[in-house]
Amino acid sequence: MKESGPGGGLWRLYKMGGLTPAITSMFNPRNAQQMAFIRQLLKDQRRHSLLDTSLHNLKVVVFDLETTGFSSAADEIISIGAVSMAGDKLEEESFYTLVNPNRPIPPHIEELTGIRTEEAAEAPDLITALREFFEFVGARVLLAHGSAHDKAFLNAALWKTSKISLSHRVLDSLMAAKWLMPRHKDYTLDSLLELYGIPVLRRHHALDDSLMTAELWKKLLEEIGEMGVDTLGDLYALLGKA
Repeated sequence: MKESGPGGGLWRLYKMGGLTPAITSMFNPRNAQQMAFIRQLLKDQRRHSLLDTSLHNLKVVVFDLETTGFSSAADEIISIGAVSMAGDKLEEESFYTLVNPNRPIPPHIEELTGIRTEEAAEAPDLITALREFFEFVGARVLLAHGSAHDKAFLNAALWKTSKISLSHRVLDSLMAAKWLMPRHKDYTLDSLLELYGIPVLRRHHALDDSLMTAELWKKLLEEIGEMGVDTLGDLYALLGKA
């Protein structure tokens, strides 16, 4: 049976993911514009060399994701939260959005995050949420606690929507805590918040988790400075050896 749809054979290639981003624009001009924005922003970001920047002047965006599960290959982002910092100063800027996963949210994730399938279904789609998030981030360094999870989901989302990989530098407060306290046994966010006496807001809410991680980063940054570590490059070199 002949396949219907725009472009005939092109449509089959499109559904199979075989068309370049330029050609896909004929199917969804708005998404193509957002994809182009994301690709250009990440391309421009690579031009910024921040390794010589003092940590006390470094501008970072502390972020967190909530997802439908733990597999970046099979699960979807359902919310993104972020706050901005300059050195150890929390700025007024913040970012939060729900994301439509185009699937039901598992009941245990609804219970954990408080995000219901019905409200997520009315949220922005993934490419819109990514565009807005990276517009907020700009060229600043990203920071997360246990960043491997978040990086994997961001990379999967960027590749799915824009055929590009994350180019921003990423700091991990968990790795910094491990380097500072190698004998400590528990580096979860909950454990470190308790250790440093940081008030606990709503856990598993992307914006509140970002705020708490930012407060944790303030504490860690003070201790990092006391160890004589000054620049982002110095910190990367040390964490690479941790």
